[in-house]
Formats: sequence, C-alpha cells, structure tokens
Amino acid sequence: MSNGNGNGGGRLGNAYSAMQGNKWIIALTVMLPTLIEIIDTSVANVSLDHIRGSLSAGIDESAWVLTSYLVSNAVVIPMTGWLGRTFGRKRYMIFSVSLFTFASLMCGASQSLGMLIFFRVLQGIGGGGLQPMSQSVLLETFPPREHGMAMALFGIGAMFGPIAGPLMGGYITDAMSWRWIFYINIPIGLFAIFMISLFIRDPAYIRDAVKTKPDRWGIALLVVWVGCLQIILDKGQREDWFQSAFILVLAAIAILALIAFVMVELWFAEHPVVDLRVFKNRSFTTGNALMFIAFFNLMGSIVLLPLYAQMLLGYTATLAGYVLSPGGVATLFCMPVVGKLIGKHNPKYILFAGIFLCAISTQMMSRFTLGADFASLMWPRIILGFGMGFLFIPLTTLTLSSIPKREMGNATSAYNLLRNLGGSVGIAFSTTIFGRRAQMHQSHLSEHLTWLDRGFNEAIGRGRMLIGHGMPELAASADRTTMGRLYGQLVRQATMMGFNDAFFLLSMLMFAILPLVLLLKRPAHQTGDLPPAH
Repeated sequence: MSNGNGNGGGRLGNAYSAMQGNKWIIALTVMLPTLIEIIDTSVANVSLDHIRGSLSAGIDESAWVLTSYLVSNAVVIPMTGWLGRTFGRKRYMIFSVSLFTFASLMCGASQSLGMLIFFRVLQGIGGGGLQPMSQSVLLETFPPREHGMAMALFGIGAMFGPIAGPLMGGYITDAMSWRWIFYINIPIGLFAIFMISLFIRDPAYIRDAVKTKPDRWGIALLVVWVGCLQIILDKGQREDWFQSAFILVLAAIAILALIAFVMVELWFAEHPVVDLRVFKNRSFTTGNALMFIAFFNLMGSIVLLPLYAQMLLGYTATLAGYVLSPGGVATLFCMPVVGKLIGKHNPKYILFAGIFLCAISTQMMSRFTLGADFASLMWPRIILGFGMGFLFIPLTTLTLSSIPKREMGNATSAYNLLRNLGGSVGIAFSTTIFGRRAQMHQSHLSEHLTWLDRGFNEAIGRGRMLIGHGMPELAASADRTTMGRLYGQLVRQATMMGFNDAFFLLSMLMFAILPLVLLLKRPAHQTGDLPPAH
C-alpha cells in the first residue's frame, strides 16, 4: 500500500515538475495578468460618461480616472527590472497581481471620484510591472530559436488589449454597470495568482543575487520626470500646450528631472534602478527608436480614424469600433505565422515589410474624402493591422535577442516604457496636428466666402433661384440659409484636410525610419555567433 502511494506520489511529483518546466504553461501563466492589465488601460474610456454621472463629477475631473492609471503605470514600468531583482521575480509578480486585483475590487466599490482615482493609482502601480516582467520571462523560457514565437504570444496580448478594452467596456457598461469593468478582473486575478505560485520560479542569478541598497535618488527622479511627462501628454492639448503656465512648469520639472536622472544612473548610482548602460548595445538602442515611432504611428492613427468616421461621416461609436476591429483581427491572425517565419528567415526582411505596410496604410488614410464608405475606411486599417503583425515580433526579437539573461528584466522595462511613451506622444501629436491644421485650412478656405469670389456668387444665385423673384425678404432668408450651408460644408472640408495632414505626417515618419532597419543585428542563433553570456 505504501509503495503504491509512494509511486503515485512520485508520478504526481514528476508530472508537476514537468508542468513547471513546460514553456506553454508558463506562457499562459504570465499572459493572463498581462492581458487584463493591458485591457484596463482603455476599458474605462467608453464608460467615462457613466462614471462621471454616477459619481457627480465634472468632465475634466473624470478624465483623471484615465490619467491616474496611465501615470502610475508609466512610472512603475522602468523600475520593473530592479524590483524583480531585489524582491524576486515570483514574489514581485504575486504582489503586483494581488495589488491589481485588490485595487480593481475597490475601484468597483468606489463611492466618490477621489476614492476611484486613488485606487486607479494603486491599480496602475500593481499592473505596471506585468508587461516587462512577462516579456522577460517568455524570452528566458523559450530558447533563442523560438523567441519569435514567444514574442508572437506576447504580441497577441499587447495588440488585443487596446482593441478589446473599449468594446468590452462599452458592452459591460450597457449590459450591467460601469463597476463591473473592474469587478471582472477579480476572478482572473485570483486564478493568475494561483498559477504564478505554482509555475513561476526565480532563475539562479536572481536567487543568488546579493541584496543591494535601493537607488533612492534614481527612483525619486524617475517618478518625477515620467509622471510629469505623462501628465503633459495627457493634458497638453486641452490646456493649449505651452500657452499654459501649468504645462510650462511641468515641462521644466520633467526636463530637469530627466537630466538629473541620467546623470545619477550613469555616474553616481552604485546599483541603478534603470541601468542605462544597456543602451550601449546598438541593436537595442535602434530597436527602441523603431518601436517608439511604430507605436507613435499605431496609436495616433487608431485615435484619428474613429474620430474621422464619427465627426465627418456620422458613424455611431459602435460603428466606429467596427472600423477598427478588422485591423485587430488581422494583427492577431498574422502574428503566429510571423512567429514561425522568424525562425527560418532573416527578421530584418520581415520587419522592413511591416514598417512599409504601416507607412502605406497611413498614406491611404491621408487620401480619405467626405464620400468615403465603410470599406474605404476598413481596408487601410486592415493593412495597418498586418503591418503591425509583421513589425512587432521581428523588431522585439532583433532588439532583445542580444541581451544577456541577467540584464533582460532591465532591458524589457526600458523597452516597454519607450513603447508606451511612443503611443502617448503619438496620440498627443496626432490630435494636436489635426486640430491646428483644421483651423488653418478653415481660415484659408473662409477667405473665399466673399462676394468677390465667383463660386460664392454662383452658389448664392442658385439658392435664390429656389425661392423665386419679387420677394426681397425671402431672398435675404435664402442668402442666409445658403451661406450657413456653405460655411458648414467649409468646416467639414477643413476638418477633413486636417485629418489628412495628420495621417500624411504619420506615414512620412514611418517611411523615414526604414533605413534604421539596417543598423539591427541578426539574432546570434541565426548567424552562428555565440550567444551572450548568461
């Protein structure tokens, strides 16, 4: 009997050990919390009006529900590598998911706006480390020749979140309540904690690491400059950028804190919270620049596209969401395919194709007209989706494959920070360019609404013909009606041209970074070079 139990226990132990080392189980374990964290960056966007009404808040006040999460999230991301080394990767992941889950519960139970914003900050702190930590775990778990497939798994979560977030948030809010967009995280978070406790283990270099003093100055300066920058990007357009004293003060603080941060991390910190020496790696630095511009283009275009559909073509929010959805499906479809291609072909060729497709798609968007139909809007978005699928995996592989395992946590933290900042800067840039260019075009076009312009006179004449002759009061009314319609059409034309200009600049940026692909080095396992020391 005892032998049977012993053998059974041995078999269970062997099975458990095998599962602990199974890369697919580990991938599922780290991607679960990462996915809900990415979804939460955008899930509250469509519910903001319901939250504002429920908690009796103003529009500007309620916007801090979004900003507070993004700022705290951005601050934690670059510290993730240091936190994982200091406290242990497994312990830190369990703490992060636990804090995120608890904060989600309290966000849903909030009875005031201040309470909701406070727990959104905690939610952002808990979720900030999950993306870079998951990425580093995947890259260490999968062998170098399978890094493409590992990044395909990560990319599916990273790309699916921004698409699913608004759709899921809108459905849950309409069907139940805005509080359930937070409550839905609780069972997933609890399951993720269970999985992490079973299947994630700290590598030897973390277990054996000597505990070091925290880099207090580095942490403080990092919090200041990243936090100020994120608030500037989020509030800049609403505050009229540098016409606002508030934005000027934040910009000055961010610049000074950034300069001080770089000096402290490079020259004074014995154990820096972010080791900037990783940027000495040419492929890593080039890859970060490419990812910054890629997400600049992606987030800028997917913010402008639904605005175009709603403002100029009369689409509802749901229909505008349908315009974006096929592009997300295209990305999800091609990522596993690209993950396999990476192992057989030079990733630089695939990356070049991805950047080119992204540039072409935004070039197509810059030629939209007021007569564009659903297909005309959908196809450029689908091409952009394929482009991001072809771009994300080879770029991440080329950027991180030459980084030693010991430095992977630090490298993925910096990489994810620059990716997120690229998206934030892209949104701010695109909306600002659109607004300014639309105003400029409106000013230029209105110069033709004069009695000296032949087209204007002909339009007024056609309006009068509809009324008839001999009734001056009706003729004056017809003139006012015609002028109102002409001005409305002028505003629509100027708005369209503003959108077109913003899309055009986004496409030019993507074309401009194509030569940078040449600076990236192929992964060591493809060239036959020895891998970096671990």
